[in-house]
Amino acid sequence: MIEIRLHGRGGQGAVTSAELLALAAIKQGRYAQAFPSFGPERRGAPVVAFCRISDEEIRVRAVISRPDIVLVLDPSILRLVDVCNGLKADGVLVANTRFSPEEIKKELGVKSRVATVDANRIAQEELGLTITNTTMLGALLKASEVVDKGAMIEPFRERFGRLAERNIKAFERAYKETKIL
Repeated sequence: MIEIRLHGRGGQGAVTSAELLALAAIKQGRYAQAFPSFGPERRGAPVVAFCRISDEEIRVRAVISRPDIVLVLDPSILRLVDVCNGLKADGVLVANTRFSPEEIKKELGVKSRVATVDANRIAQEELGLTITNTTMLGALLKASEVVDKGAMIEPFRERFGRLAERNIKAFERAYKETKIL
């Protein structure tokens, strides 16, 4: 089973990212679950979402405290929250930042792999907004092939309708521009 914890701010699409990833896994014949963890937070407040993907039925329903992957949608979260708390040694941190993986590893003291991409820039250029959820899914799949890249396209089209093509373009750019160490 692959366990993913997503950090973002309310309104950035962390919950949507988890759902899209789960849908792509299900479309590939796998088991998946996605769920948020937040209370009365408002737009802009830190939120956490979770996604599990497995080839076998998933029976656990608890929050993910030992993730294989941590996905960070907002660069400011890196300094606000201990996003690497519980990250497995062989895991990967995938972060939206203009800094290199080397710089993030050093700054956060991360021992696991780190993948970075300037998702804010890509989202602004492709979508006209800094909503980075689909962009960061491109970075996630570059860093860890949890689902086939092509499996994301149908969930994007179902979720975003006429805006799907712009989201797919942002997703593809992030996949290409992500740097991994």
